[in-house]
Amino acid sequence: MKTPMVVLVHGAWHGGWCWSALQSELDRRGVPSLAPDLPGHGSSNDALGSLDHDARSIATLIRRLDRPVVLVGHSYGGMVITEACGMSDQVRSLVYVAAFMGDTGESPMSLLGSFEPRDVALSAVMRPGPTEETTTIDPAGAIDAFYHLSSPEVGKSASERLDAQHMGGFMQPLTSAGWRSVRSTYVVCSQDRALHPDHQAEMARRASSAVVLESDHSPFLCRVVELADIVSGVANSV
Repeated sequence: MKTPMVVLVHGAWHGGWCWSALQSELDRRGVPSLAPDLPGHGSSNDALGSLDHDARSIATLIRRLDRPVVLVGHSYGGMVITEACGMSDQVRSLVYVAAFMGDTGESPMSLLGSFEPRDVALSAVMRPGPTEETTTIDPAGAIDAFYHLSSPEVGKSASERLDAQHMGGFMQPLTSAGWRSVRSTYVVCSQDRALHPDHQAEMARRASSAVVLESDHSPFLCRVVELADIVSGVANSV
């Protein structure tokens, strides 16, 4: 059997760039990985779109790989890997990193509405985007919301690369739940200020297994080695 490919799916406002340090750690472990830009993010020239639009872009990539895949989703990317898994028979495992882990018919917004309310820094730094369907993040508040356990230099560099996010992805419900058919691992980030750890813990109950990291919302920057250990462990067990 071919070695599984780890496909790293970024969250809202980010791009494939956010995984670069983790990819270096995976390389050192001999674990191959790809970190695509979702449509309209990073270096992608495609239009921003809905959850279905994002999931189809990942499913198309998977088909081209012609090998088993481990899908890793961060934040909003958790919904993308959940939907994309239902579009492919190559996915062997799912890893949710401080991510939305929804069921069929659920969206990020409906999930948040089903939880006990919790204050998070993210809600104070979202701004209207270039179109009425999009939002951006105030760079001045991005470090506190996403990167407060990273070095100031790393947090500043990351915050300046954030781009617009189409809000359709937050409201469109899932048409399938891939974690019901393949193994899943949930990484709860205990110091998260964007997606509350309590809410993560609730979603983690759906996973086959769960791990807690003392991390902010972005362990691919502040807990790189620990996250690489988790992802490589999953990949090597496929």
